[in-house]
Amino acid sequence: MASSRLLLRSPTLRTIFAAHRNQPHRSVSTVSQPSHHNDHQRNQEYLSPNDYLNSWKPPKDPKEAQAKLNQLRRDYAKKVKAVRKEYIHEMELQRVERQRKDEIRKEALRIESEERKAAKTAEKKAKAAERQVAEEEFRRTLREEKIMEKKKGKNEILRRQSSIWIDEDELEKKIGAAITDATPL
Repeated sequence: MASSRLLLRSPTLRTIFAAHRNQPHRSVSTVSQPSHHNDHQRNQEYLSPNDYLNSWKPPKDPKEAQAKLNQLRRDYAKKVKAVRKEYIHEMELQRVERQRKDEIRKEALRIESEERKAAKTAEKKAKAAERQVAEEEFRRTLREEKIMEKKKGKNEILRRQSSIWIDEDELEKKIGAAITDATPL
């Protein structure tokens, strides 16, 4: 309510407000329901009246008016410059923050990639170790089989040779018989 009173002090706004007040308002909704907009209007906290509004008193002298206008332009330029400076500063802060987040993300990706590579390397080493153990076991088994094969071969040769062998008693009898047969009497 207080702000509408402030607005009505301005002659242009008064005429605009009066023109709109005389026009009929149409309701969008046919059912009257409490809307968010209505709640917002009821709970609205208005600012205190601003001294700057309606503070312009038109000067009588055109030179004084020109000087005031120039002063207003300078003040406005200073304010715009300050706002731009603040905006540039905020944009720089946002850029630095984005850059920092990007670097953190890149570092996390790099670490994740290194961990993945380390896991793959460890997996390859484990598989190579398993393969080496399996090959060593295979070689050992082959070696043992060759040794067993040689032993079997030697045993077979010994078995064959032993079938031709003669017992000592038999050998003495045969030697004795061979000697007696060979000696003339």
